Amino acid sequence: MHFRDRAQAGLLLAAKLHAYRARHDVIVFALPRGGVVVGYEVAAALQAPLDVVVVRKVGLPGFSEMAIGALAFGGVESISSEAVKRFRVSPEALQNIVTSERRELGRQELLFRDDMPFPEVRDNVVILVDDGLATGQTMRAAITAVRSHAPREIVVAVPVGAPETCRQLSGSVDHVICLFMPEDFAAVGAFYEDFRQVDDGTVISLLQKANENVHGAYSAR
Repeated sequence: MHFRDRAQAGLLLAAKLHAYRARHDVIVFALPRGGVVVGYEVAAALQAPLDVVVVRKVGLPGFSEMAIGALAFGGVESISSEAVKRFRVSPEALQNIVTSERRELGRQELLFRDDMPFPEVRDNVVILVDDGLATGQTMRAAITAVRSHAPREIVVAVPVGAPETCRQLSGSVDHVICLFMPEDFAAVGAFYEDFRQVDDGTVISLLQKANENVHGAYSAR
């Protein structure tokens, strides 16, 4: 299975989440930036609010695409001690990367959330959406950050993911919905025809549009 782009992947993913449609206790949270494009389609189909969980991958020094940990809002920091040991990452190098990513996380939090407080999710259903799962480091950080706000249920929903990562995450949330778990998984982008970078402006625009849509849907009821 290959997806044309993130928007198509979001539409297909939304079809698997129909049980959550038009409910007042459901909030969709996307992981920026690429996950917001997927999350927009999911939220629109479910008539649910769309928000973001700002996370940042902590990459291996010199190979930034390989995650050895992740950061999330609320001071969440998850670093794989096994990866740090295996790749012999020095404490200084690790701290430099964490400091840089924490700075970028703060910038995105301010930009995407516009200084608004985290929404009330206590006793609600939170659907966490990204464009795919490789190591699952950023999603784990997102789960930890959201769980501190006491939702009733956490659902992880992605179009594609590494089979082992999807299986592991299923033990830490209520449901994991992964449309495609290829045994030959190498990278998320390999399963999209169009996997171009998503810029900040697109994220902001989609968040604004999503919530205009859901407010209109609620007022029409």
